[in-house]
Amino acid sequence: MGYLLLKNISKVLTFDDNDNIFDGFDILIKDNEIVRIEKNIEYEGCQIIDCKDLVALPGFVNTHHHLYQTLFRGIDEVQEKPLFPWLVGLYEFWKHIDSESVYFGAMIGFSELLKTGCTTTMDHHYVFPKGKSPYLIDEQIKASRDIGIRFHATRGSMSRGKSKGGLPPDCVVQDEEEILLDCERVIDKYHDDKKFAMNRIALSPCSPFSVTLSLMEKCRDIARKKKVMLHTHLAETLDEEKYCIEIYGKRPVELMESIGWLGEDVWFAHVIHVNDDEIKLLKGSGVAHCPSSNMKLSSGICRTSELVKAGVNVGIAVDGSASNDGSNMWEEVRRAYLLNHLKYGTDGLCAYDVLKMATRGGAKVLGRDDIGELSIGKAADIILLDLNDIAYAGCHNVAVGIVTCGNSSLVKMTIVNGKIVVKDGHLVSVNEEEVRNRAHEIAANIVKTERESRII
Repeated sequence: MGYLLLKNISKVLTFDDNDNIFDGFDILIKDNEIVRIEKNIEYEGCQIIDCKDLVALPGFVNTHHHLYQTLFRGIDEVQEKPLFPWLVGLYEFWKHIDSESVYFGAMIGFSELLKTGCTTTMDHHYVFPKGKSPYLIDEQIKASRDIGIRFHATRGSMSRGKSKGGLPPDCVVQDEEEILLDCERVIDKYHDDKKFAMNRIALSPCSPFSVTLSLMEKCRDIARKKKVMLHTHLAETLDEEKYCIEIYGKRPVELMESIGWLGEDVWFAHVIHVNDDEIKLLKGSGVAHCPSSNMKLSSGICRTSELVKAGVNVGIAVDGSASNDGSNMWEEVRRAYLLNHLKYGTDGLCAYDVLKMATRGGAKVLGRDDIGELSIGKAADIILLDLNDIAYAGCHNVAVGIVTCGNSSLVKMTIVNGKIVVKDGHLVSVNEEEVRNRAHEIAANIVKTERESRII
């Protein structure tokens, strides 16, 4: 790969241990690693990019997503509904997904993320329709490698269908033995625990209302044996809370504590409906804050400030595109800031704090210390922003400008693992128009098929 030199960067927001912000600095990259950050670097025989008037910061880290849902945005049947009715309506469309739809759904989500400054993402894929290929995680990993994004795939699962008292229809759930065998297969085939790994695996039973506790315990045991992380939805809605109390006699966080699902190797999506004692229990665990999804589905507001103060690792996430309806990470940062201030007023997190949550915070949620900051020895995951548009004129604080100003969320450049993958707002490695057209065709066919089946 060689050397890449970013010259004359207007401002470098490092999010390092000292929260350094540098003016007029250069960054030298060797292969996939940052090796120098200083002024006036001279290095012969390397690619040089003039970054005058640009701002550099670590790439955003997206801590929760459902990539296949990019194909199911704006479906009339599920608009203006809270989570449970929303899910029930969408399961009927999701039961049609297959290998190709999962691949192109991932390509769409990855494309949006990269273009809006995300360099590392996870995905929580838990829908495996009967009669279709069970190797859907493989399609996501293939897409991540084709497009060049750092990717934590989670082997999701649903084992409790309607016939067993769960929410999803039986046609999209799997037997526990089938789930567990594939969990081990995916870990053994794809998990990379080395520094700068591009692919890692976690295990992620979907939620307390779609899996059995037996499955959660068995996934816990496999994950800890294989030294991978655990993930699930938790405390997202009052409906979930009611379900857990009625079925298990415990609130969601209490339930997780009872089965050993807390700690640095566990992170949860949403975590809205928690009390003060439960926040204390979550210390050391991770939370993926999903502001847009929580607002659209009327789920509530995450207690982000209290979680941070209690020592919970908090990152930001776009969540599934059908509940957002985008994979725009830069916009998610803005909404996280505004939602925090709606809840906490002048005691809310500042713009810099929210940016740090979206970068270094997200890295910590995913259990990584090699990404999320611009420091020597860290991964060359860098985004360059052009704040010279009229929409930023008159702004005197760069962090505030990034979070609250601007009419576009497209970055100037995205560098992942030392490779340029977005330039001037456009993807470098794939043909955007071809991906968009094929993905939209697949999505239209699935929706048409389901709607026609209802008429018959």
